[in-house]
Amino acid sequence: MRADYGYVEEGHSGKPYDPALIRRLWPLVRPHRRMLLGSVALVVVLTLIELALPYFGKIAIDRYIVPPANSGDAGPGENGGASETEASRYLTVPLTTPEARAILSAHADLFVTDGHTARIAYDDLAHLSPEEIATLRQDDIRGLGWAVIVFLALVAAEFGLTFFQRVIMERAGHTIMHDLRMRLYAHVQQQSMAFFARRPVASLVTRATNDVQNMHELFTTFVSMVFKDVFLLAGISIVLLALDWQLTLVAFAALPIVVWLAMRFSARARGVFRALRVKVAEINTRMAESIDGIKTIQCFVQEARNRQRFERLNEENFRLGMQEIHVFAVFMPMIEALGIASVAVLVLFGGQQVLGGHISLGVLVLSISYIRMFFRPMRDLAENYNVLQNAMASAERIFGLLDTDERLPQDADAEAASPSTPLVLERLTLDRVSFAYTPGEWVLRDVSLELRQGQRVALVGPTGAGKTSVLNLVQRFYDPTAGQVSINGFDVRRIDPSRLRGMTALVTQEPILFSATLRRNIFPDSDKVDTATEGRVIAAAHCEELVARLPQGLDTFLEKGGGGLSSGERQLITIARALARDAQLILLDEATSYIDSQTEAAIYGALDNLMAGRTCIIVAHRLSTARMADRIVVLQEGRIVEEGAHEQLLASGGLYTRLHRQDRVGQVARAT
Repeated sequence: MRADYGYVEEGHSGKPYDPALIRRLWPLVRPHRRMLLGSVALVVVLTLIELALPYFGKIAIDRYIVPPANSGDAGPGENGGASETEASRYLTVPLTTPEARAILSAHADLFVTDGHTARIAYDDLAHLSPEEIATLRQDDIRGLGWAVIVFLALVAAEFGLTFFQRVIMERAGHTIMHDLRMRLYAHVQQQSMAFFARRPVASLVTRATNDVQNMHELFTTFVSMVFKDVFLLAGISIVLLALDWQLTLVAFAALPIVVWLAMRFSARARGVFRALRVKVAEINTRMAESIDGIKTIQCFVQEARNRQRFERLNEENFRLGMQEIHVFAVFMPMIEALGIASVAVLVLFGGQQVLGGHISLGVLVLSISYIRMFFRPMRDLAENYNVLQNAMASAERIFGLLDTDERLPQDADAEAASPSTPLVLERLTLDRVSFAYTPGEWVLRDVSLELRQGQRVALVGPTGAGKTSVLNLVQRFYDPTAGQVSINGFDVRRIDPSRLRGMTALVTQEPILFSATLRRNIFPDSDKVDTATEGRVIAAAHCEELVARLPQGLDTFLEKGGGGLSSGERQLITIARALARDAQLILLDEATSYIDSQTEAAIYGALDNLMAGRTCIIVAHRLSTARMADRIVVLQEGRIVEEGAHEQLLASGGLYTRLHRQDRVGQVARAT
């Protein structure tokens, strides 16, 4: 397993059966237990029907087609008829119809009369015409017809019950997976930024897709098939033993070999399935990374090298896939061969039993049918063992994710104000704040800063000075390692994160747009926004021209992060989103870094409208943006080194002066 794919947790597969995981699944199953129990009950009924269907073949043969011999019955006598034998078969004919009496008169030497009935040996039926045989065997034909009708009725019942059982089981499985997927999604959304920084996106996506799908197979395919297979095996064994125990022992002679093969298959297949699942996860991760970084790959002409790396992964996946096929290609034919061999042995031994008069032909035919049925559930159980193992491994990873709780801790004292009381920003304070993403690697050191309501503060400094980290702490994406961030004198850890972030609006360097309509991107709660408000926001954000240009206006669907729009237009949309929020605290994180000249004036105008009358923290590389603030704070290596107004800082000749000189050089370079 290569560490660079970021998917090392996939290499760990748990026990094939883990009672602790099964117990943890019970809360998900409990609300739907009636559906699952109903499905299992239908499986029992279906198993009984499946066991009953071959039995009608025995009834048809032994009762209506070839009845068993009657020991000690006498034949018609010495005048040309059948003589007395130890085991003869006779057809008893009621003499209630003129047709039967006419046949008796025509062939009196073949019949033995006993009151209102007559008997004829089955061997002597060859002396009668087909019409006469049909007349004499009307009861057998009628009984055979009823047997067929009942057989077809059971087949129809099996079809209908199978439909309902599958619908119930699939509905229960899909509902359980729906609940599990929603639980996973809600859990992931509540985690801190540190949680996402350490985990690849593909890893989290796989939990809610592949792993949940494996759990779906557990609650549908595995549950229904295992119950059916177990009941079927038990039922076949009981019926065969009831028919003839000697015949059953002969038929089950190959059973130890089948069990041994199934155990070997399960062990081999489990290892291949584990490796194959890991490889599929690596392919998904590599594909996601390639698509996400396609610009960089093409820019550095790395298509060939990237293709080679992917080809190696794909070849390993192909090799594992072929190993899986080889396992199945050996196991399945061997089970089929053993099943055929068991049938051959059964025919040999059972045929001798039939010829010796120990069992009827119907018993032999029924035994052959049951033995052919017996090996199918044996094969299915071996396959379903791997479904169980896959599901347990997926359950382990799913619950491992659910057990990983990296939410920022909530103060036990909870709210700084009643949830029903609006949280009004009067004062934002950073008091001697120090922070490190990784222990020992300080990003901020002893930073103190205060903003009053309506003030604008700009944070400037070299790359890595800790400017964006200040915004992360203010929104409580992270907690400070030391010191305190407070609003109105209350530590932000005492404020519910949703209320805290509800009073802020963030405009980032890279505009983030979602695959939705333009209206939904600007107004997430668009159903609560009236047309007049929409118009005011669009005008304040200088988006009228953009909206007018789009084919469906605000109802235009933006795909893949707003592809087709310029970076400046995307930034205007994010500013409009911040305006629609009507937040008290505006956070601008390099919001003017990548604007184009065509939309520069519109963006600065929109930012002026956004910041008007609001408390603002502006992180800026462009010092022209920093000049929009009332106060400029200069950071270097995580410390505040300068603070003041633009002219004051220029006059001091410090770091800000050097940054200003570099910014002017950059402006000249961009202009040329």
